[in-house]
Amino acid sequence: MDDIHVFDGHNDAVQFMSDYKPAGRDFLARSEAGHLDLPRAIEGRLAGGLFALHAYPERKPENDLTITSDGYEVRYADAVPLDHARRQIDGQLSAMRALIRRSNGRMRIAASVDEIKTARAESTFAVVLHMEGAEAIDPDLDYLHVLHEAGLRSLGLVWSRPNIFGYGVPFAYPRSPDTGPGLTDLGRNLVRTCNALGIMIDVSHLNERGFWDVAALSTAPLVATHACAHAVCPSTRNLTDRQLDAIRDTEGVIGFNLAVNDIRADAHLDENTPLDVVVRHIDYLIDRVGAERVALGSDFDGAVVPRQIRDASGLPRLLDAMRKTGFDEETLRKFAFDNWLRVFGLTWPA
Repeated sequence: MDDIHVFDGHNDAVQFMSDYKPAGRDFLARSEAGHLDLPRAIEGRLAGGLFALHAYPERKPENDLTITSDGYEVRYADAVPLDHARRQIDGQLSAMRALIRRSNGRMRIAASVDEIKTARAESTFAVVLHMEGAEAIDPDLDYLHVLHEAGLRSLGLVWSRPNIFGYGVPFAYPRSPDTGPGLTDLGRNLVRTCNALGIMIDVSHLNERGFWDVAALSTAPLVATHACAHAVCPSTRNLTDRQLDAIRDTEGVIGFNLAVNDIRADAHLDENTPLDVVVRHIDYLIDRVGAERVALGSDFDGAVVPRQIRDASGLPRLLDAMRKTGFDEETLRKFAFDNWLRVFGLTWPA
């Protein structure tokens, strides 16, 4: 499997880059902290991924986690004002540009399928810009056009909190993802505009009613960049079988989230989750929607991942575990790389 490259549907590495936070990590240098940097990506045959720009509230909510008799609940995060969100996203975008310049050709921002293919052929790491939560976007969507010009090709309408466009799911287990209202009128307009621009819409973190609103409006395939199956682990962040079927029927993709608390049936935050548990969950998804519609959406630097994977350098161990379970070479290639390029090709302008 040495010739299998991986494209990852989601990571939060921007938040920890020294280009964005001077006390953070240098993405170009190998670290033992977190999950992702360029040397570990190269070790793991990771050729690129969606890098999430994300705005955090000014203060973390206090006592936001409640342990229940059979699981947990997390209170909604505070809403993020537009100006505060805009400053963060502008800073993260500037940081990504600075990193690309510092990489001296080892990394590039890719905004088309051809650019991703070219980057892989030239052994250049491909960065696709994604934004997780649309708090930085104004009601008139002017900033969306600015971001699109800068290379944004994927947008999560919400994170796990409400904004002017819709309602995210609060983190909870066991719980249905049907937790509240769907998209607002502004959210519906945002979906239509993303379709017109060729920006992929990410339904991760969106509640179930919002999901169905997107499904009814969008002319593009339905995509969850980082999610798992609710039938296996009934957390709010996971997708019901009916949602999975809708993604399948639009030729969309589910990026399999390596967060152990969304993989395990008991939702325990245990990094000692065995790879056979991970592979069984992947197998459920592929059996439900087909090998063409499941890819990797690791959530590196944003989740607790299995210890046997540990970080980006451990991705070959995941593929090896899949192979030992009986996945053939073609399915591995689709999961690792090809499925993302297929759905990008169906979503982005040629």
